[in-house]
Amino acid sequence: MDRASRTLRAADMSRYAFTFATRTTAKTRLPLDFSAASLRIVDRVVDGLRQGAGDPDDVAPILQELGAYVGEVLVRQARARWVDFDGMTSDLLQQPVGVRTPDGRAWNPLGKVANRFELGPDESAYELFLLVPRRPKGLPLSQGTADSRRLAAA
Repeated sequence: MDRASRTLRAADMSRYAFTFATRTTAKTRLPLDFSAASLRIVDRVVDGLRQGAGDPDDVAPILQELGAYVGEVLVRQARARWVDFDGMTSDLLQQPVGVRTPDGRAWNPLGKVANRFELGPDESAYELFLLVPRRPKGLPLSQGTADSRRLAAA
């Protein structure tokens, strides 16, 4: 998954996730509607991939798309923003992008999906959503945009 994920950029992630969800919903009728409940579907899809897959490289593209979808749910539901990780953070998390919530914390949705595939049900996209703080829509967001900030390692 490392080689494919290197081309991802925060500025492209919302469109990437939307394209995946639209295509997948039309093709499979899975209700990928960017709701928190749809993350349970993501967990089940990853479990199915895990049971049927031999080589992780064979499913890496779909895991990447599912991770992008999870991140976009956080963007839409938790008012997070896509961020490009700096080199050290990217190496640590093994992903080039993630999301940052208004409180400044960074989250790794692509890594969460990869971990679900590799480690099993102890890793959950839905449970990740429950951990992420959500702000009421009336409160202002922190400054910065997904494509103008890089998240540096602490």
